[in-house]
Amino acid sequence: MDVYLPRTLAEALEVKARRPEAVPIAGGTDVMVAINFHRLRPDAVVDLSRLPELRQWREEDGAVFVGAGMTYARLVRELSWCVPLAQAARTVGSPQIRNRGTLGGNVGTASPAGDTLPVLAAHDAEVVLGRAGGRVRALPWDQFFLGPKQTALAPDELVLGVRWRRLRGPGSFLKVGTRNAMVIAVASLCLVVDEVGRAVRVALGSVGPTVLRAPEAERFAAEQMQRAGAWDDPRAALSDAVVEEFGERVAAAARPIDDVRGSAAYRRHACAVLARRALRWALGDRRLAG
Repeated sequence: MDVYLPRTLAEALEVKARRPEAVPIAGGTDVMVAINFHRLRPDAVVDLSRLPELRQWREEDGAVFVGAGMTYARLVRELSWCVPLAQAARTVGSPQIRNRGTLGGNVGTASPAGDTLPVLAAHDAEVVLGRAGGRVRALPWDQFFLGPKQTALAPDELVLGVRWRRLRGPGSFLKVGTRNAMVIAVASLCLVVDEVGRAVRVALGSVGPTVLRAPEAERFAAEQMQRAGAWDDPRAALSDAVVEEFGERVAAAARPIDDVRGSAAYRRHACAVLARRALRWALGDRRLAG
């Protein structure tokens, strides 16, 4: 196995141009598991952990760019203002894993159970990709994630990071697993409220071939908030029947399968529970904020 240790992003992209089969590795929390279990035998790997360009995040004219090399631990510490992302990052593995694992690894692996992916989908994030020669392109999340562990990443490209417009409004990330910590999601959900756009966005993880949105439920929630006057008056409440219906519509958007972690029926039930809980939390946060 050839191991490449570039010191700059330009060097790493040149490696990918010459050796497109080289597997990128940063924290190694996915790649090394695959190698250790003999599911992956790469002829070459390119280590991205030394690239300062990928370990940065910044504001970009109302948007946020987060480099692929940001670890989960740093997401928790430095992006705590993005509550759903910090909550999702905090659920990943143990402290040791969070100190090594990166956002780019979660994006590149594209597991349906990737904890940060519902957050990115709910924020309508785009994935920024680069190749040698300074060529950069950005794909919306739903054009990048094509299926279970399948993406639109070209062999000679690297994931540089993700970018999304900052939203004004509350949000949360919730996850159901077989235990409270260090667990792969049986179902996960991110709900964010876009106060400016008067929209409610919901994304689901681990209940389909890739991360999913629940557009019908989103429209229903926004319309019910409009009808109740809740967009103009955060103290206006939605009835329990509306919240229940919202949960059922979110569950209907799921496309789960039966597997060792849970049945499809249980996953749909979990989606409904998480959706109702997330909506009630968001409405409560809006009331507190006035």
